[in-house]
Amino acid sequence: MEENEYTVINTKGEDLDTNQTALREENYNVFTGFEIFEHLLSPFTVLKSIKANKLVASVPLRLWFSSAYKSKTDLWDRHYHEFEDWQFDWLLEKAGWKIMDREKWTNPTNKIGIRPILRRFTPRYYIVYAERIKNSKN
Repeated sequence: MEENEYTVINTKGEDLDTNQTALREENYNVFTGFEIFEHLLSPFTVLKSIKANKLVASVPLRLWFSSAYKSKTDLWDRHYHEFEDWQFDWLLEKAGWKIMDREKWTNPTNKIGIRPILRRFTPRYYIVYAERIKNSKN
């Protein structure tokens, strides 16, 4: 993105559940969040705190045939939420965002078994483009 003359600002690894300073102190043209909201206890608070009018965000979808992801070695690499698409839509709308576009895709693997077969046609990821609702308070 920087090669195309976009300014890219990242958080510094802070716990966004307890510290939204980076979200409140910058004015972003577009805020992107790829597979972060499932790790947060309170994604609503983060979505409300973002100072941007446009949002592109993706989340892994909840799979009926697989439990929520929990790393055995990394205490932070866990999914507190795995959303169904309607749940993420509702969260965004409640936080003051209007979804303009959305897409789902699968994550097939080359392993053998029932779950790998199901992953070939069951959407695993969901991405949305949303815009801040004009009357929404930040």
